[in-house]
Amino acid sequence: MNKIDDSITLLKALGLPKAQQNERSALTLLALLDLKENSNWSKAKKRTIRIHDILVFIQEQYKKQYAENTRETIRRQTIHQFEQAGIVVRNPDNPRRPTNSPNTVYAISDDALEVIKKYKTLFWKSALEEFVKKKGKLIEKYNKRSKEHFIPVELPDGKILGFSPGKHNELQVNIIEKFRPRFCPNTNVVYLGDTAKKLLHLDEKLLKKLKTPITKHDKLPDVVLYDQEKDILILIEAVTAHGPLSPKRQIELEETLKNCKSKRIYVSAFPDFSEFKRHIDNIAWDTEVWIKSNPDHMIHFNGPKFFTVHGI
Repeated sequence: MNKIDDSITLLKALGLPKAQQNERSALTLLALLDLKENSNWSKAKKRTIRIHDILVFIQEQYKKQYAENTRETIRRQTIHQFEQAGIVVRNPDNPRRPTNSPNTVYAISDDALEVIKKYKTLFWKSALEEFVKKKGKLIEKYNKRSKEHFIPVELPDGKILGFSPGKHNELQVNIIEKFRPRFCPNTNVVYLGDTAKKLLHLDEKLLKKLKTPITKHDKLPDVVLYDQEKDILILIEAVTAHGPLSPKRQIELEETLKNCKSKRIYVSAFPDFSEFKRHIDNIAWDTEVWIKSNPDHMIHFNGPKFFTVHGI
């Protein structure tokens, strides 16, 4: 591998997140270490350097030209993460220098320099383990922080899922935790979407049995439940940023489910009455409405009363 590829591999080993495992970050590291293409990793050295100097080094030594207006990208998307990972120290010559000073400089940390100099030697593995033990991996810190903000939900089979934060996903959690036990407690959770990951949960085996095209799961509403005993599919749209089960949406879903023989119930779920009133003129007839702020009641749009508080 060339020096840039080696540098990316090194950053990955040091625990940098995926967003920093790239050419920009690799070249920044090489500039900090003053390492040219043919230099040995053991020749890495500590020096103070400005963002501008990093750009000049990259252009001169690796023939990669970054515009001056990319300095902020390197600072925010590479240098800051290097600092958090314990790889870089800001203003080691004058820690009191203001953050926005044009004289701000950066240098490789002593701990990082020692482990990097052992890269591709017999001492690399033990040195890396010691560094990670002391500093931790930034990617694990980020993942932990992200998981701490996830919204947990327990499925009927005991499986725990984590929704990404947000009003829309909070409503989906309430559909599972408040709507389902009240109106359809004997249902299986077939599908759950997530605003960040799109697909959070998918029961492929059951969808195949119901002749629902798995390749079109992105066309399904946010929550899909199934009552096996009564052969009823319940399709629920969580309404926050997006609209309710409108006539157009219902036609689309009927087309998607044209080979499914199960009875279908359509539900638009709202967080409160104010959100419901915003969409009331776009809700399809013969569908149901559930409002989280009044969880014990349903609004039936002209159709038969599919649900009771005791179940379907």
